[in-house]
Amino acid sequence: MGSTSSGRPVGARDRDSEGRARNARPRDGLGRPLPYGTEGVARQPEGVPRTPQETVAQAQELLDAGKPFHAHEVFEDAWKSGPEEERELWRGLAQLAVGLTHAARGNVTGGARLLRRGAAAVEAWASASGRGRPHGMDLAGLTVWARGLARDVEDRALLADGGGVVDAAARAPRLRG
Repeated sequence: MGSTSSGRPVGARDRDSEGRARNARPRDGLGRPLPYGTEGVARQPEGVPRTPQETVAQAQELLDAGKPFHAHEVFEDAWKSGPEEERELWRGLAQLAVGLTHAARGNVTGGARLLRRGAAAVEAWASASGRGRPHGMDLAGLTVWARGLARDVEDRALLADGGGVVDAAARAPRLRG
C-alpha cells in the first residue's frame, strides 16, 4: 500500500480510541475537508454534554461567526444525548444549520431542501409539544427564516456575486428571536 504526501497510508481511515471511524482531516469554516497538514478551523468536539441553554448559546455564536456546519455539530450533540422528547427538535435545528451550510457552499438544491426539512421538523415538534419557545428559542421565527432563505436561495434574489454563495454570517438566524 502506498502513502499520501502526509505520510498516511492510502485508504487509511482515522479512528478514535475505540476503533470507530472518525475523520480527523482539518476543515474550513463551512466544514469542507482540507488536505492533511493544512491549518483548518477548530472543530467542535463531539459528545460534549451541554445544557440546552449552553447548546443554544454556543450554536448562536457559531452561526453569528458564519460557521453553521460547526453549529450543526453542537445541535447534533443535543439531538443524540438530550431527552427523548426533545430529540426531533434538536435534529430539526441541526438540519437548519446544515441547510445554511449548503446554501453558503453554493449548493442551491441541498440548501433549500434541508432548510425546508428542518423548518418542517421544528414546526411539527412545536405543534406536537405545544411549546413554541423551548429554551427561549423562537421556533415560529426560525421556520419563517428557514423558508424565506430557501426561497431566496432558489430565486437567487439575495445571492452574492461569488458564484451564488450565501454569506452564512449575514444570513444567520436568531435562535431566540
